[in-house]
Amino acid sequence: MTLLLVDSASLWYRAYYGMPDTLVSPDGTPVNAIRGFLDMTARLITQYKPDRIVACLEGDWRPTWRTELFPGYKANRVDEEGEEDEPDTLAPQIPILLDILDLFGMPMVGVDDYEADDLIATYSKNEPGPTFIVTGDRDLFQLVDDRRKVKVIYLAKGFSAQEVVDLNWVSQKYGIPGERYALFAMIRGDASDGLPGVRGIGEKGAAVIANSFKTIEEALEAAHNDDDRLTPLLRKRLIEGSEYIAIAPTLVHCALNVPLPKMELKVPRTPKDLSDIYAFKDKYGLGASVDRLISALGW
Repeated sequence: MTLLLVDSASLWYRAYYGMPDTLVSPDGTPVNAIRGFLDMTARLITQYKPDRIVACLEGDWRPTWRTELFPGYKANRVDEEGEEDEPDTLAPQIPILLDILDLFGMPMVGVDDYEADDLIATYSKNEPGPTFIVTGDRDLFQLVDDRRKVKVIYLAKGFSAQEVVDLNWVSQKYGIPGERYALFAMIRGDASDGLPGVRGIGEKGAAVIANSFKTIEEALEAAHNDDDRLTPLLRKRLIEGSEYIAIAPTLVHCALNVPLPKMELKVPRTPKDLSDIYAFKDKYGLGASVDRLISALGW
């Protein structure tokens, strides 16, 4: 009973930048992100043959419970109006994309005050596997779990160069125990999310700490106790970063207790009538992208 969890915003951004902007509907509306998203979804379904699928949406891309702790959280992505800064020709495509996914009967979930990452984390911990998480966001490496068969399909290098991330992949990539990625990320920081990490400690220092300790609290306690597993400089940096360390777990860890709606997660079954989908396809000039998804679903 394979579960496919799609980080929808991550996917449509990659679709937008990966497909030519000359793809437009008959009335001139850009549809490159829509077509790319449908194409990638069709390929994912064909490749991984899921029994269940969820397109996870952002209920809030900067949840108040994170920004109240750290106002700089994702502040680098905010435009002059305080909204998410995204390309002008991408924003109009999102409602159209959600409409066509709804016509297909694709399970979609967004929960107020939670990011898609939080939904994905909660599903991955509560739903039986095997589970594949589709994203270009390395934050979700923290959810990889070989025992529960949770893996990440990582798309940062493009769909054709996707990487299937398990604990060994994380270990080989970063030189740390695979299950300690979140600890490593807390210390290193993440510029894309506006998170500084522990000031003065880079990726190499973060790896040293993640190899010696299971939690950030253990590492900080060791620093205070002059533990020789830490160099004097690392001890100094950790102690100086105590204030950030106190909030880092909440900022970096995905929430595991999102109040998810009770709904059917099965891959959509063949509808009695495809006329609405074909009419939508013609209206927006979605061409073979719709046909590919229909074929992938076995309709």
